[in-house]
Amino acid sequence: MNKANTGFGYFHQGFQLAFTPGIRRYVIMPLLANILLVGSAMYYLFSNLNIWIESWMGALPEFLSWLSYVLWPLLTLTILATFSYFFSTLANFIAAPFNGLLAEKVEESLTQQKVSDDGILSVVKDVPRIMAREWRKLLYVLPKAIGLFLLLLIPALGQTIAPFLWFIFTAWMLAIQYCDYPFDNHKVPFNDMRLSLKRKQGKSYSFGAIVALFTSIPILNLFVMPIAVCGATAMWVQEFKEQHK
Repeated sequence: MNKANTGFGYFHQGFQLAFTPGIRRYVIMPLLANILLVGSAMYYLFSNLNIWIESWMGALPEFLSWLSYVLWPLLTLTILATFSYFFSTLANFIAAPFNGLLAEKVEESLTQQKVSDDGILSVVKDVPRIMAREWRKLLYVLPKAIGLFLLLLIPALGQTIAPFLWFIFTAWMLAIQYCDYPFDNHKVPFNDMRLSLKRKQGKSYSFGAIVALFTSIPILNLFVMPIAVCGATAMWVQEFKEQHK
């Protein structure tokens, strides 16, 4: 097993695992969900991006017009990250049962131990519980996302600070999003999962940050979901599994 011990290392390990024989077939459904939703979102975004930014720039007071040179790239990156995160979250919501199954198979490959003796029928029966867990994550995220969005609407100050805060927020949310799949496979409560990630914030934030970076890059963001699931599962096995036996 690769002894990756950083967020980037786990993401790299996830890339390797996603192409491992025996794992590849479980990557297909999460990959398709991500390509359909995020691909459509990116097409819509790039069709309207210039109009939105011009509108925001027009809201700046004239004496702050010089800030446009700084705010233009910041707003572009923020909008890209926001759209990518929102539609990636939607794709994760839809693909949650498949992501859970992928996490299970990756863990079994890494540990050579069965996570569950139940068959595919049990996975289907477990879908309502899995979707309820996704709602729990969404309810945790929404108030914070709305607060940051409102901050972004404040001319100058909000538009300068919000992009940095949004990236940090996104890194944490994506760490929670993807690490939750292996935690949930072992029925670890949501709040216990969050506390475990907080105890290793360096790894959690760095993993979430690299996922956020790839999620913001067109084309590459179409493929990030299954890689992130695999990487998060590797982190679960090496960092958290022993604590939750």
